[in-house]
Parts: sequence; structure tokens; C-alpha cells
Amino acid sequence: MSTPRVFIIRHGETAWSIDGRHTGSTDIPLTANGEKRVKATGKALIGDDRLIVPKKLAHIYVSPRKRAQRTFELLNLGTKGPLPWKRHGECESKPVPCDAEVEVTEDIREWDYGEYEGITSPQIREKRKQQGLEPNWDIWRDGCPGGESPADVNERCDRLIKDIRERFHAPALNKPKGDPDAERADVLIVAHGHILRAFAQRWTGLSLHEGPSFLLEAGGVGTLSYEHHNINEPAIILGSAFHVDLEDDAKLDKLENM
Repeated sequence: MSTPRVFIIRHGETAWSIDGRHTGSTDIPLTANGEKRVKATGKALIGDDRLIVPKKLAHIYVSPRKRAQRTFELLNLGTKGPLPWKRHGECESKPVPCDAEVEVTEDIREWDYGEYEGITSPQIREKRKQQGLEPNWDIWRDGCPGGESPADVNERCDRLIKDIRERFHAPALNKPKGDPDAERADVLIVAHGHILRAFAQRWTGLSLHEGPSFLLEAGGVGTLSYEHHNINEPAIILGSAFHVDLEDDAKLDKLENM
């Protein structure tokens, strides 16, 4: 029996992500290249023999920001019922069937950067220097004046993690081996760089300032799960294997040996 996973996907490239400008509440679209790369990610990683298996998805969380919603659209997953937003564009190919419900949640919107919205890290350091503040700014320690503190982001991440574990992962882990419902417990999150990195830290129980420095490229995919099939041992998967249906694999081997 497979262990439930959470796939975290950062939205595709935007003009501001190219420039390194902090993009929280500002709603800007993906670039043409960003859209192209997200489509390629969907084709490469989503399918019955891929990393993200649609029939194993129990639920999908998406940020309220358009850039994240458009990223989800371009992954081309079919969904249970209509999307909870008006589509931001068309998709060229037929959606991959999926019965998971899509939920928009404020818990996974990007960090509120407050006074640092729209500016780069070097500009933030210069601004702090002029204000007489410690110029060596660390968002995980210092947060953003006029925006969110690390404690604020902790609270949001912890609330979503609790929801995922109580609604989807704990029930699946407690089901007997062979129960088909236990195999449909993966969760997909489409959101933003800082909030998803914070989410990964909190997934393992680390405070935002004490863990390793994670990176998640625009359009990048990460995987979270548990060690030893135990909900009390959350883990980050550094390398994921593609799904293989053993029954179909055995049939294929039999045909090849005939």
C-alpha cells in the first residue's frame, strides 16, 4: 500500500519572478514562456504512469491568485465539477480525467510582503539600511513590515497541514491493506514560492528560521510524505519514482515473452 503524498507546485514564471521582485497580493499573469513550461510539466509528470497519478488524488488546493489558478489550468487535470473560478484561459489538449475536488484557500496564498511588495531583495536591504534596521534581512526571521510575520505564516501553514492530515491522510493510513480508498489519498497544492517553502518546513515540524534553505523554481514540483507509513513521521521526499501498475506491468512482461 502506497503512503499518501502532498505534491506542491509553484506557479509558472511571471515578469516579476524573472526580476526577483516579491509578488504577494499583486495579481500578474504568467509569461508566455511560463505557460509553455507549465504545460510541459503537466505532460511530463501527470498521468497513470507518471509521478502524479490523477486517480490517486483525493483533493486539490489552489491559491486565490490568478497566476496559481492559471498554472493549475495548464496542468490540464480534469476535475470533479466546475472550477471554483472563471477560467483565465483555454487549454489546447483534452484534460486528464481526475475526480478530485478543487478548493481555493487563503491559507496557501503567498506571503504578504507589506512594504516589500514589488521590490527585490537588494532593494529591501538598501531600504532597511536607510531606515536604520538590520540590513541583512531574512524573511524567515524578520518577516515583512506592514505584511506578515513568520508567526502569521506558521499559523496558516499549520492550519492547512492539519486539514490535510485529518481529512485525507490519517483515514487512508488507518485503512486495511487492499482497501481501494487507501490508494486515493494524495493531495495537490498549487501556490507560490515562499509560502510553499514555508509549508515544507512546517510539514516536518521545523520553525521557519531553523530548517535548511529550500528552493522551488517557478513551475517547480516538490513532494512531501511520511516515513514508515506513519503520520507521526512526516518527511520530504528528495527523489520520487514514477508510478507503475504492477498488474499491468506483469501483463506486459507476459506479452513480451510470448
